[in-house]
Amino acid sequence: MDDTITTLLASVRAEPQADDLEVMRLSMLDWLAVGLAGCSEPVARITRAMVLAEGGNSQATVMGGGQAPARAAALVNGATSHALDYDDTHFAHIGHPSVAVIPAALAMGERENAPRDKVLRAALAGCEASVRIGLLLGRGHYQAGFHQTATAGTFGATIAAGLLAGLNDERMEHALGLAATRASGLKSQFGTMGKPYNAGMAAANGLECADLAALGMMSNPDAVTGVQGFVSTHHGDGDSTETPGFLMRGVSHKFHACCHGLHAALEALSGLLPIDANKVSDVQVTTHPRWMSVCNKHAPETGLGAKFSYEAVMALALFGYDTANPATFADEPMREPAIRSLMRRVDVVTDEKLTETEAKVRIKAGEVFEAHHDLSAEMALEHRRARVKKKAAILLGNMQAEAAWDVIVSDGPVAALSALLKTSAPSR
Repeated sequence: MDDTITTLLASVRAEPQADDLEVMRLSMLDWLAVGLAGCSEPVARITRAMVLAEGGNSQATVMGGGQAPARAAALVNGATSHALDYDDTHFAHIGHPSVAVIPAALAMGERENAPRDKVLRAALAGCEASVRIGLLLGRGHYQAGFHQTATAGTFGATIAAGLLAGLNDERMEHALGLAATRASGLKSQFGTMGKPYNAGMAAANGLECADLAALGMMSNPDAVTGVQGFVSTHHGDGDSTETPGFLMRGVSHKFHACCHGLHAALEALSGLLPIDANKVSDVQVTTHPRWMSVCNKHAPETGLGAKFSYEAVMALALFGYDTANPATFADEPMREPAIRSLMRRVDVVTDEKLTETEAKVRIKAGEVFEAHHDLSAEMALEHRRARVKKKAAILLGNMQAEAAWDVIVSDGPVAALSALLKTSAPSR
């Protein structure tokens, strides 16, 4: 077996600590909330219509209602949960682990009638694998135009599905070899429905590769890291997969309904609020240069544009808008004269000494206010839990969010977890 894959499988099969499992539970709640909130998005409706029209064995629940073959359900649920782009991110490789892995784990778990704890552990192992493969692929892979959520995510989804299908290491090696020839996804799809579709593809790929390996299909054991393997042919230039512990504990949950590149600045600003926005004469945001081409949209006129604009989110937050609520990013606030006036007073500068997860904010409002935030700084588990649950309550309502959390933290048949996918979020 490929030494890299041997190391990877040993890492993800290790016994997680209690905090690792709790972070995964929070990611599952977060995934469920953003997925149900995204059920009415066009990409969700289109993929759901396609798989329900195709029919087939009713093996797994589809977000928004209906049953489908497990692979098809994973496709819909992956695309749906990434539709709002409000799901968790791991900055180690710049990928969204949960939207590729949890749909695969849950669909396979429902088909195999696995207990919820086993599904949770398989999802954690798959997310962990996606981060480690993402690190192996490195920044060169991402900068070349590949979407790590889809590429690294396919390997993670395969491991999650393979664990629930009972694959041993030999069969898992073949499943990962198949994943190496199946994984795909391009950043050129950003800004279109193709981006969430990438996540759905990864989840469905995981089911397919695990099932084919379980049925005896063979693959090249060196297809991931060998000559003409996935890493070498896809601009891989990263690190080994030997880091101890579970890296998934460092996942970053989104607490603002906008591009993750804006979050460090918003977190820095939140520590300074409230500030009388009418007294603000100048706002300076300092960020890493890579975000300038991603989320520094000038003078956006729509809510969608505001999601990718330092100017807009700073103005919205200073005027008291809740940036955790997707409803904030509607077109109407972008037409308000006060908002547009303050946007013109926001200056964005870069500093290469900052990491990609850091930002600084400086505000003049009679006096000067300054703050710094680093998204990679470890968040106390209690604080993370409170913020994820608050986000879920915003998206689902208090009662539905609490009911979902009660199911996620308790053990029992997976059916209770799958049943949550049939519910709907309040209209936004």
